[in-house]
Amino acid sequence: MSTSPELAPQLINESIVRELAQLLMQHQWRLSTAESCTGGLVAASLTNLAGSSDWFERGYVTYSNDAKSEDIGVETHLIQDHGAVSDQVARAMAIGTKQSSNAQIALSITGIAGPTGGSAEKPIGTVCFAWILNTDQVISETKLFHGNRAEIRAQAAKFALKKLISLIQ
Repeated sequence: MSTSPELAPQLINESIVRELAQLLMQHQWRLSTAESCTGGLVAASLTNLAGSSDWFERGYVTYSNDAKSEDIGVETHLIQDHGAVSDQVARAMAIGTKQSSNAQIALSITGIAGPTGGSAEKPIGTVCFAWILNTDQVISETKLFHGNRAEIRAQAAKFALKKLISLIQ
């Protein structure tokens, strides 16, 4: 089965990954990720860099609602009450990821990459993020990206890491 170029995953620019790796190693921190709409794109980009096992702990691809609950402990009522694409679920994903791993840093991504699934309230391109640094404080943000499915996924993955770099700095 071939993949059209439009749908091919786009790894994050290596310079971003190198910058993040350097910061994590300076602090002796490890990172874990939970991804939904990006389907492991962040983890693939991180592990594309040789030596990433020194600072990347693990990545969860929790694409389904069941996976979010079963793998990283997102309470089902949060998904039912707010939807899988919500600040509340992104925050719970980050918390569950940090608690399920030996990492000091966690990030989560959940969103609607399209081309279907959007609504007036949550249009295609809506992506919710959460980050936990070496504390229990959760930082979250929701962004609206534009483009096709591959472009939205790539923008979301890049944003998650660039924001993490700025938070660490």
